[in-house]
Amino acid sequence: MKIDSQTSLYAVFGNPVGHSLSPVMHNKAFAETRYNGVYLAFGVMDIDAAMAAVRSIGIKGISVTIPHKIAVMRSLDEIDDQARRIGAVNTVANREGKLWGYNSDGQGAVRALMETTTVPGADVAIIGAGGAARAIGFGVIDQGARVTIISRSIEKGEGLAKDLEGDFKPLGGLEHVSADILINTTPVGMIPRTEDMPLSPGLLRKDMLVMDIVYNPVQTAFLKHARQTGCRTIDGVAMFVYQGAFQFTLWTGMEAPVETMRKAVYAALNAQADETGRIND
Repeated sequence: MKIDSQTSLYAVFGNPVGHSLSPVMHNKAFAETRYNGVYLAFGVMDIDAAMAAVRSIGIKGISVTIPHKIAVMRSLDEIDDQARRIGAVNTVANREGKLWGYNSDGQGAVRALMETTTVPGADVAIIGAGGAARAIGFGVIDQGARVTIISRSIEKGEGLAKDLEGDFKPLGGLEHVSADILINTTPVGMIPRTEDMPLSPGLLRKDMLVMDIVYNPVQTAFLKHARQTGCRTIDGVAMFVYQGAFQFTLWTGMEAPVETMRKAVYAALNAQADETGRIND
């Protein structure tokens, strides 16, 4: 990587960000395409001050993560229609001093799904009612899918289902899941509690496609049980890479080297697994 006075700066803003694999993914993409850019991680407490810095020093693009995806919106000049509907921004593009906000999570999930299945007309059940569920929900309904929200929180679940013009089912007392596609958008199963699952695998059917947005570990207990049931599965790396590919193209105007980005993420996860003695198989 060559860094000089013409190098464009990109970054992820969040708290914490020490675990983020975005720098690995984007810097590999910059190197692969010979784009003169560098991507760094900044632990940010004050998002308003950080966005003022974006303007003042000319940072070209930002990934925004927890806990700033909503608060960052007040610092932007323009917000994409889908991001406004979702109510959160995770991507910012600086165009000659004007800051534009987008949400790439839903698009990343849709691209990951479309590698394996048909989304238009599908019945999609989403576990969770948080920001990721909201982004993915709008992403799939924009492609013509029907959505059911499954959540422990009745209030949040019913509210999101209403916004998506879909159905709601409480997680407690759930007897079966009737869907073509089932997506876990909760952090359940993430390191260190890798044996936890968002719902009982006994509720799965072998004709389902099951997706988990958790990517560390890559193969969550939920996905392992889904495979044992006979389900097709999609791991969380797919969505993470595709949302990053959307960001890369938005910022640079170039086609994202998706396979290079995917390999970089898998390599980083495997290196982490080697260090901790865990297995990312």
